[in-house]
Amino acid sequence: MIIELGAKKPGFSKQLLFIPKSTVQEKGNIGEWFTGEPSDYLASPINHYSFNRDKLTVHHYIDDGIQDTITYTLAELLPAEQKNLSQQEQQAYIEKHQLKQRTFYLGTDRYGRDILSRLLVGSRVSISVGLVAVLLSLTIGIILGSLAGYYGGLIDNTVMWIINILWAIPTLLLVFAITLTIGKGFWEIFIAIGLTMWVSAARLIRGQVLVLREMEYVTAAKALGINDARIIFRHILPNIAGPLMVIAASNFAAAILIEAGLSFLGIGVQPPQPSWGLMIKEHYNFLLTNRPFLALIPGIAIMLLVYAFNILGNALRDVLDVRA
Repeated sequence: MIIELGAKKPGFSKQLLFIPKSTVQEKGNIGEWFTGEPSDYLASPINHYSFNRDKLTVHHYIDDGIQDTITYTLAELLPAEQKNLSQQEQQAYIEKHQLKQRTFYLGTDRYGRDILSRLLVGSRVSISVGLVAVLLSLTIGIILGSLAGYYGGLIDNTVMWIINILWAIPTLLLVFAITLTIGKGFWEIFIAIGLTMWVSAARLIRGQVLVLREMEYVTAAKALGINDARIIFRHILPNIAGPLMVIAASNFAAAILIEAGLSFLGIGVQPPQPSWGLMIKEHYNFLLTNRPFLALIPGIAIMLLVYAFNILGNALRDVLDVRA
């Protein structure tokens, strides 16, 4: 976040001076896999700089046509392990490692954050929520759908009763209820979406199992004394891999859209964690100004990702359809 560079147009370039932070940043947390590693430096935009022995004088960029002159000693700019270098080596180190030109290819938002960087980091949230939601929904759907379709009777009636109840509740409202119950946050939104998307998977799997359990090879497996679990997982489920891939891709795309909607409404991923839905929320009012791309870029990214997974699901169905 560089406040001085707020709301810059795509392609904007500026030289930055990276100043070491006064406090040591804690690193090594598992959460860094998703949120990134904290930086040890603060970025300060500058127009010009000059060295004078053991000092560095910079013209700090404040706004177009406005600047301030600041003088630093080389010692306060260098990391601890570099302070014993000679004066020329210190200047060379700062020029190489702490004075860098940066180009913001998609511009910056109103807080001076790089749009492209937030777009790339925000993809972690969308892909992760889709993956977790699909794994959770398919796990529940396969278990309940297989049991209902294979055994029928009371088990089938009970599972279908639960499915019909949940089917009658709009998905988004159900996600709202679960989210408000377990809380708002990164992991909570994954669980909330996954627990609401197993219904369609279970209904599809139940229908497929009802058909396949009457096939001759299933009857032969029963006659050979093979247990029910092996018949379901070794003989029935592999034959419905095609429809499973389609429902998985569909759930993946739906989870991405639901997460974006929840973030847009403020009950999904919380700031400052980047999320495509949150980026749209922060900048949708720019649609009527001369910077509509701030809201359009994450919207286009959501559209392309959802489209890609739908195409992937159709392709996997064609490849895995053993009856074709």
